[in-house]
Formats: sequence, structure tokens, C-alpha cells
Amino acid sequence: MNVSVKKMKEKETYVIDLYKIKGNGEFKCPKCGTKISPDDLSEDVYTITETQVKEDRLEKVILRCNKCGSKLHMIGFEASEPLD
Repeated sequence: MNVSVKKMKEKETYVIDLYKIKGNGEFKCPKCGTKISPDDLSEDVYTITETQVKEDRLEKVILRCNKCGSKLHMIGFEASEPLD
């Protein structure tokens, strides 16, 4: 019996602290430099893969850069208003 195993390349993971971002929340992917903008809702550039909420407050958003596949963990929502 011939078994072929394909090893999947592990994607890089980065933490983006919103407190350190100046301006309107745009930043570049740390790996490939693609511009990530909160105004882009098309999912052409990035995809939201998970959101984490704690006590009605947004705690973390995990994105995937669609160009390089990196996982981007966005933190720094602590000062945000509670979710309705």
C-alpha cells in the first residue's frame, strides 16, 4: 500500500495591538505588507476567521491575510464600548 502524506506549511501568526496603530485603524500585514483596512468589507484582502467577546466587550478579532495566509490576532479593544 502506497500512502502519500502532504505536510501542510504552518502559517505565521502575528499580534496587532490597536493601541499602537495611529490613524483610522489601517495597518500592513507584518509578513507581506498588504494594507489591511477596517473600511474594506469585500474580503478580497483579508477574512475575519474568529471574534472573541468577554463580558459583552470585543476582546480579539482574528484575521487571515488572503495574500500570504498569515493569522493576525487583533487586540486592544479594551477601551471600546460594550456590544449591544
